[in-house]
Amino acid sequence: MSKTPIYKRVLLKVSGEMLAGDTTSGIQPEIISRFAREISEVRDMGVETAVVIGGGNIFRGLAGASRGMDRAHADYMGMLATVINALALQDALERLGCFSRVMSAIEMHQVAEPYIRRRAVRHLQKGRVVLFGAGTGNPYFSTDTGAALRAAEIHADIILKGTKVDGIYNKDPMKHDDAVRYDALTYKEVLQRDLRAMDSTATSLCMENSIPIIVFNLNVPGNIRRVILGESIGTLVTTTDSKS
Repeated sequence: MSKTPIYKRVLLKVSGEMLAGDTTSGIQPEIISRFAREISEVRDMGVETAVVIGGGNIFRGLAGASRGMDRAHADYMGMLATVINALALQDALERLGCFSRVMSAIEMHQVAEPYIRRRAVRHLQKGRVVLFGAGTGNPYFSTDTGAALRAAEIHADIILKGTKVDGIYNKDPMKHDDAVRYDALTYKEVLQRDLRAMDSTATSLCMENSIPIIVFNLNVPGNIRRVILGESIGTLVTTTDSKS
C-alpha cells in the first residue's frame, strides 16, 4: 500500500441514509462529525475533494411519487433535502477548520453558491472541499447520476461510493448469507448483471467517461483514507476484466 495518495482529485458519494445512522431519518451529529473528520484528513493529505450527499434521510423523491405525488414535484423536494445535508456537512467541516463551499444546482444565493463548473474546479485547486447539492437540478435524475455528472465535469480521478456494505455482491448480503462479493467488475458487467452499484444512467455515464468507481463500507472509520492510499478494499468498477 502506498504511503501517499494515489488520487489527486476525488468525488465522494454518500447516501443520505448514512447520516441517519441506526434511525430511519434525520442527521446524527456524531456520524456527520466523523465523516467531516475523515474528509478533512483526506483534504489535508493534498487530495482535492468533492462530495455529493443524497437526501434520503429527509425526503426521497421516488418514495413521494410512489405515494401519489407528482414525480417532478417530489424530486425537487428531494433535491432540497440534499442541500440541507450539504449545509450540515459544511458546518461540521468548518468547525474543524476545513474550508468548504456548498454549490447548488438550484439557485439559492442566501445559503449556497450557484453551481459553475470552472468555479468549482477553482475551489478544489485552492484546497476547499466542494459540496455539490440539489443533484443535477432536474427531476427524474438520481443523486448517483448527479455524482457521475459532477465527477465528469470536474475531471475527478475516481468516484468513491460510501455505503453500508463492503462492496458489490451478486445478491443482497443483508438478506442472503451466501452472497458473494466482487473485488472488481467492469461497467458492462454491472449493467448486464443489474448489480445496482449505482443506477444504470450513472454507471453508463462513468463508462462513457472512463471514471472508475470504488464501492466501499463508509461505516468503517478510516476507510476513506485507506481507499485514497490505495488499500484494496471494496469493489472497483473499471473497464478491466472482473475477478471475484
